[in-house]
Amino acid sequence: MIRNSTKPAKAAPGKAKTTAKAAKPAATSIKATGKAQAAKASPAKGLGRGVIAVAPPSFRRERALLKRGVWPVAGCDEAGRGPLAGPVVAAAVVLDPKRVPKGLDDSKRLTAERREELFEEICATAQVAVACASPERINRDNILRASLWALTRAVHALPDLPQHVFVDGRDRLATRCESEAVIGGDGLIASIAAASIIAKVTRDRLMCRLAQECPGYGFEQHKGYGVPEHLAALARLGPTEHHRRFFAPVAAAWRKIEGVPAEVAALSGDLFDTPADSAIEATL
Repeated sequence: MIRNSTKPAKAAPGKAKTTAKAAKPAATSIKATGKAQAAKASPAKGLGRGVIAVAPPSFRRERALLKRGVWPVAGCDEAGRGPLAGPVVAAAVVLDPKRVPKGLDDSKRLTAERREELFEEICATAQVAVACASPERINRDNILRASLWALTRAVHALPDLPQHVFVDGRDRLATRCESEAVIGGDGLIASIAAASIIAKVTRDRLMCRLAQECPGYGFEQHKGYGVPEHLAALARLGPTEHHRRFFAPVAAAWRKIEGVPAEVAALSGDLFDTPADSAIEATL
């Protein structure tokens, strides 16, 4: 007799309990497998759910060049492209292969206290040079060209001119040595990370000094960035000689002082206008 497949067969007495128990280990096995997969996909211990662990910068690329006989190798980076006031500070660093400080990282991923500690250690163990592009130069050349000028000056100010230099960003430098641009380099290459720390700490200290010279702007807190407190101070006190004249909020403050209509000011130029080639040559 053919049993209707849609009707479940009646279990024999005394076997239903055994069958249910037999199915339980299978469910447990599935549950254990799910936990194992979740553990494999979960972040490292100590990190919150959804947080991705980021590997710190390494000295691998510098060591590879050293093995090929290319040395010194420098890393360079700048701090202060975005603020409305203060200079752009560039730093170049040649690390000692035998004394690479532990904990180097992109300066933005470090606390102020840790940056200060690493600053002292880098200065004690490495070759370091710093150069600044003033607000006047930024006003004249635009922020990009002023930054590249400062980076080039920092490299050439090192005690020993490098044979190779890694620079954070998209732009190579007009240096007398081989220059290699690395996007996100401050999070990848140890010497660039060290330069980012030197540049950041140096600029922060300079802005704290400017805060004493120009009270009321809060430079010691926001370091010149366009936070609401800074914008309110600009509206209340007006711009200083340390402000970057062609950055939009500062330009608006100057228009208010000079009484220039916004339509006329809009025709006067752009932050990224390109100077004549002869003017660029004169700055290098």
